[in-house]
Amino acid sequence: MITLQQDADGFIRMNRHFPNNSPVSITFTEGVTVEFTGAQLNGIYDDALASFLGENRLEGAKGFSRSPAKTVYPTKKITVVKVHPGMAR
Repeated sequence: MITLQQDADGFIRMNRHFPNNSPVSITFTEGVTVEFTGAQLNGIYDDALASFLGENRLEGAKGFSRSPAKTVYPTKKITVVKVHPGMAR
């Protein structure tokens, strides 16, 4: 079982997909603990990533450069996902 803690702003740290069948327990700031499946959280992560890419106009290909990327941090990736107890169904 994977155990996560919600921060004060309502986010959990999630920068990758979890295995679909693994149980994931999230302890919310209200003190409630809710169990999700990996597949449920993967869907929530995918929705948050699509929203992030759409808001920042990163969803489409904008050209090709042969030079290596010079960024330190990945620009098309998120590391936190906003969750609430009613998301587990």
